[in-house]
Amino acid sequence: MKKVLSFKQIMKSLDRPLLFLSVLLFICGSVMIFSSSNVTAFMRYDASPYKYFIRQGVILGFSLLCSLIFIFFHTKSYKYLSTFGIYLFGIFLVLVLFIGTIRNDARSWFQILGNSTFQPSEMVKIIAILFLASYYESHKDRLDHYLVVFYPIFICVLIAGLIFVQPDLGTAIIFSLIVAILFFLAPISKEIRTKVLLLLLSIFLIGVVVLTSGGASLLSERQMKRFDFKDPCSSEKFYGDGNQLCNAYIAMNLGGFKGVGLGNSTQKYLYLPEAHTDFIFPIILEELGFCAAIFLLFLYFLLLGRIIKVAKESYNTRGYLLCMGVACYILIHICVNLGGVMGLIPMTGVPLPFMSYGGSFTVCLVLALTVVQRVHCENVYYQQRKLEKIEKKKTA
Repeated sequence: MKKVLSFKQIMKSLDRPLLFLSVLLFICGSVMIFSSSNVTAFMRYDASPYKYFIRQGVILGFSLLCSLIFIFFHTKSYKYLSTFGIYLFGIFLVLVLFIGTIRNDARSWFQILGNSTFQPSEMVKIIAILFLASYYESHKDRLDHYLVVFYPIFICVLIAGLIFVQPDLGTAIIFSLIVAILFFLAPISKEIRTKVLLLLLSIFLIGVVVLTSGGASLLSERQMKRFDFKDPCSSEKFYGDGNQLCNAYIAMNLGGFKGVGLGNSTQKYLYLPEAHTDFIFPIILEELGFCAAIFLLFLYFLLLGRIIKVAKESYNTRGYLLCMGVACYILIHICVNLGGVMGLIPMTGVPLPFMSYGGSFTVCLVLALTVVQRVHCENVYYQQRKLEKIEKKKTA
């Protein structure tokens, strides 16, 4: 198959519904970032109310530039890019433990360009998707050999361990889930898959027993507190660990069905700290109401459905795994964020896709969507070539 598609060919073969949904979600996210951050920027940091809105615009502009470059790379080249990237970011994850910047009690960021930061553990999620998809495609005829099957998993386990010791339990869990799902989606022999499933279940049960029988010292005190997320509005928790979650409940309750109106949130007046990041969903509910939240979930559903459609139309294993990996990446972030702000699971500081302010995550999200678009472009080109060959045989 031709490795280089022209700019014209790429523009013609883009998945337009996916592009439309992506742009719409980013526009909605930018509006909500401005609405939820203007008070924080002015009152807490004595800056322009447009501070985070402008920053997010710059981040999106940079992400678009990266996307326009990255979409020209054939998915075959991901094999070399991701192999180099997984080892490079493994080194970054080691370095960040020693020279990284501490935020929210985790040493997970590199300080770059003044106050800007870069989180290598976020980028490594996307690199792992490229790495696993490319590896299992290139070794698809040898996936009944244990060494071949587990080599990339071993690398990913080391990566997850480095993320865990930062300590960033939420990112480590999300990374591990993405790797596990791609492992079971890959065309691995049934025997190996069954044994691995039994092993994972055993490890999970052992872990639960260890933690519940006094082995909680494996986790830091801050991590253990996150598992105590029930009844955040009690007198014991409201002025401590439950304050943020309780204020999120207040915001969601105030919104009702129609909301109090865009820009009219009261909880963003420093009651809900950093409302433009992980806790932006309660502000959406407060200002725009339950109906807007349902509409947002509907857009997510359409977006994920479109990505899965591209995956199913892929002409090879690599394209299928790439798209399914991106779908899992987005879906897991949605579930973990919404579960956290609603008090269904412990809070992990995970951003809400398209809505939350953030540099590293936004760049990674745009690149992930670019990967799906590239797979779609190759699918279209492959089908065109296939039809051309059929036509030639008919006319011969």
